[in-house]
Amino acid sequence: VILKGLPPGSHFPEGDHKIQYTVYDRAENKGTCKFLVKVRVRRCVKLNAPDNGYIKCSGDGNNYGATCEFSCIGGYELQGSPARVCQYNLGWSGVEPTCAPMNINVNVRTAAALLDQFYEKRRLLIISTPTAANFFYRMQLGMLQPAQCGLDLRHVTVVELVGVFPAQIGRIGVKLLPPSLALQLRLLLRIPHYNFNIVVMDKHGMDKERYPFPATPAELFALIDNFPLRKEEMKLQAEIGQSCP
Repeated sequence: VILKGLPPGSHFPEGDHKIQYTVYDRAENKGTCKFLVKVRVRRCVKLNAPDNGYIKCSGDGNNYGATCEFSCIGGYELQGSPARVCQYNLGWSGVEPTCAPMNINVNVRTAAALLDQFYEKRRLLIISTPTAANFFYRMQLGMLQPAQCGLDLRHVTVVELVGVFPAQIGRIGVKLLPPSLALQLRLLLRIPHYNFNIVVMDKHGMDKERYPFPATPAELFALIDNFPLRKEEMKLQAEIGQSCP
């Protein structure tokens, strides 16, 4: 027996495969059998990452049964389906996802409700100081200002708690927190009122580290880059070339 093509038991890749058997007996009689194995893969239209977001797909990315998962860069939240599956009818399940700028509602009643908005979306760097004139506070802001790209790359939102109640304010970017909410946040996280303090929280709301003095961006970034979720983010960012100058 002489065989041309893949042997029995083979896994055939997508495409056309010619198989031919040629057989001889002792009398040198010859017989030939030819046939074609066609492998076709059902495919959906290829999906792309949403603007300001990532896409990660299983399989070939758009074959039947493949799953594509979506996520957004820091400062944006996913709207639509977080995952879509290529179905037998060659259509994708779910709704096309988009990444919209994150809108933080500061008009909530409790500190827990405020923190819930960041769950699985953003890490928090909470800076607490008894006065805006505090030397450590001014030094910390000075170090963070040129490191904004690194903070955004690591999905970090800075929350400032300044002053002592009732002359206490909180701030997230340009949004001011009501004094009662800023007070609740300190009480909930057990942050001292009369000392400078930094609290680093992960995306699951876990208190990961505290500093009683200013921390350099390098220290903060080294800490955050060791978080489990951060390692996956770094892979995705490297794939799309997202980095800081």
